[in-house]
Amino acid sequence: MKQKTIKHGYKVAGCLYNLVNHEVLPGLTINAEHFWDSVAEVLAEFTPRNQQLLATRASLQAQIDVWHTDSANQPFNQQRYELFLKEIGYLVEEKADFTISTNNVDDEVARIAGPQLVVPLKNARFSLNAANARWGSLYDALYGTDVIGDDNGAKQTKEFNPIRGRRVQAYARRFLDDTLPLTSGSHIDAVKYHIVKKEFTVTLFSGEQVQLKQPEKFVGYNGTINCPSSLLCRHNGLHIEIQIDKDNVVGKTDAAAVKDVVLESALSTIQDCEDSIAAVDAADKTSVYRNWLGLMKGDLAEIIQKGNKTITRTLNHDRSYLSPNKEEITLSGRSLQFVRNVGHLMTTDAIITENGDKVPEGIVDGLITSLISLHDIKGNSKFKNSKKGSIYIVKPKMHGPEEVKFSHDLFSAIERHLGLAENTIKMGIMDEERRTSANLKECIRAAQTRVAFINTGFLDRTGDEIHTSMLAGAMAQKDLMKNEPWITAYELRNVRIGLQAGLQGKAQIGKGMWAIPDQMSAMVNTKIAHPKSGANCAWVPSPTAATLHVMHYHKVNVQAVQTAMQAEFSLPGTIDDLTDLLTIPLLKNQTDLSATAIQKELDNNIQGLLGYVVRWVNQGIGCSKVPDIDNIARMEDRATLRISSQHVCNWLHHGVITEEQVNDSLKRMAPIVDQQNINDDGYIALGTDIDQSIAFKTAAELIFQGKEQPSGYTEPLLHKRRIQVKAAL
Repeated sequence: MKQKTIKHGYKVAGCLYNLVNHEVLPGLTINAEHFWDSVAEVLAEFTPRNQQLLATRASLQAQIDVWHTDSANQPFNQQRYELFLKEIGYLVEEKADFTISTNNVDDEVARIAGPQLVVPLKNARFSLNAANARWGSLYDALYGTDVIGDDNGAKQTKEFNPIRGRRVQAYARRFLDDTLPLTSGSHIDAVKYHIVKKEFTVTLFSGEQVQLKQPEKFVGYNGTINCPSSLLCRHNGLHIEIQIDKDNVVGKTDAAAVKDVVLESALSTIQDCEDSIAAVDAADKTSVYRNWLGLMKGDLAEIIQKGNKTITRTLNHDRSYLSPNKEEITLSGRSLQFVRNVGHLMTTDAIITENGDKVPEGIVDGLITSLISLHDIKGNSKFKNSKKGSIYIVKPKMHGPEEVKFSHDLFSAIERHLGLAENTIKMGIMDEERRTSANLKECIRAAQTRVAFINTGFLDRTGDEIHTSMLAGAMAQKDLMKNEPWITAYELRNVRIGLQAGLQGKAQIGKGMWAIPDQMSAMVNTKIAHPKSGANCAWVPSPTAATLHVMHYHKVNVQAVQTAMQAEFSLPGTIDDLTDLLTIPLLKNQTDLSATAIQKELDNNIQGLLGYVVRWVNQGIGCSKVPDIDNIARMEDRATLRISSQHVCNWLHHGVITEEQVNDSLKRMAPIVDQQNINDDGYIALGTDIDQSIAFKTAAELIFQGKEQPSGYTEPLLHKRRIQVKAAL
């Protein structure tokens, strides 16, 4: 690959150099030479700090490993353990209370509670679908999922089932009764939606005309005031659009001629450069950056072939309405876009030193994605992303306040070099590593002028829990981890500390992903716990899931929940006790576990691990629905892989299972995984000669070399083997 040499001897891959010079910089007032000089200066300044932070991680882990194997620390004593963590600097001193000073944060982040999508930025179609998921059809979401049942397979057939259709309508009317109650009667009894004297009016079967109990919820309409095609309402800051078939074609099945109820759904989207993608070299990184450029310039497009039809998918336009007083209303047609950069660990060959060493990938991500975001900041985009003029970058996998401070300083340097006002770049802090959650208050303090988001990443958090305490003993079964004291404390502390630091009205407090995308009924029944916990956003795996999950934010006024929690936290005597958070989730009943139970746990881990790794290594698919051992499709990414590989590694180290059992399970699960993927035309099978399969070898390495992997991360081995496969293609 042809390279371009820049200041300090750094060499930039030709594909990235050309992207920046010929696609990114045109339209901006930044000179190419100036930009590449800035890249070199930032790399020279921050690379040594990056390396030192990684050395600190390794040193702390080594000291923890020694502590757990020292007979002097047996039997285990929680107080002594916490004191040790303070002595080595794993736990830092918690200082006085403070309030974040973040400003210029968009309402979708600071003031309105709702779902958040996370999507692989490497896939343009997925990125567009997510960006366009700001609005979603409730009718479609109900009809195509299990929320209202299956109706003997009706939801899976292309032919419309009128009985199921009426059940969808009834469900939607009950939702309207809950969110937009009438002065009397029910939306179920509606025969006409119209506007009378500028008020939202419903005519019932009885002939009675009724209005909304809270008339201020009616904010706009389309069509004419005498014959509206849609009525727009707002509840808990979220919009609901009742669409009307003016020609009453659907009147036979809907007396009020309502053709759909459209909900404002995904308020924001995280376009992911990290866990959900497989970007292992300069070419991959360039394609990812090009998609971000398309989003920031508003011209991203993807051509899709559906049968004989060719469809070009682009970003949705804004939505226009008239207020009851005929004033124009414009609402965004797209979710607010965050970009998730990679963490501090990995390096990239997109830029190398004069000695040929790869540079920290996270630094390059920060520089390039911020440069690209200038198109939105400077008004070059077809569609505005941030109305407040901010750039939103999520930083994952940070370990403790020092690492957050590093990211804050990096963003400050990028702002200076790009001529941006200080704190233009907002930071999302992923609370997904044990040292971060144990020191969360000080982590937020380290970025208090730019933090716009904290989120519990319980999947990576579980992986780090296992790796940090790898030598402490055998861990509890994977499915039982969610019942351990640490995870309850973790989820509660995240909200409490966020509110105490003044995030209410200024930033998001988020919760993690619903990882079973085909079980929407279960999601609707359980994920309401997230807004009830005081979180003003939570992750969902699809646009459909966003439309269903947003109903929870109509049922729960998160702002009111947060205000009540604030009052509770202000009571005297609040003690930040870390006992539960630092309770190691050890297996309590190892002698009671049957051989069958142990084997099932092992096979389940191995099957999921293989199912994910084979697609990552062979096809470069970073996030996918992987059937588990019971053929239930689950969203898998590197975070779930980290859990599975570390869990097997832990049980192997402590003798719960043997090396022979692991190898046997790998060999038995391989053909099962191949069979589960038999209908995927692009799938490259593990095959019968698994000893020659690079993907199979990678899966084994993740287990048998798991203790040696930094923080238990899977990226180093995955990248190494994917590069090997790409070289052979």
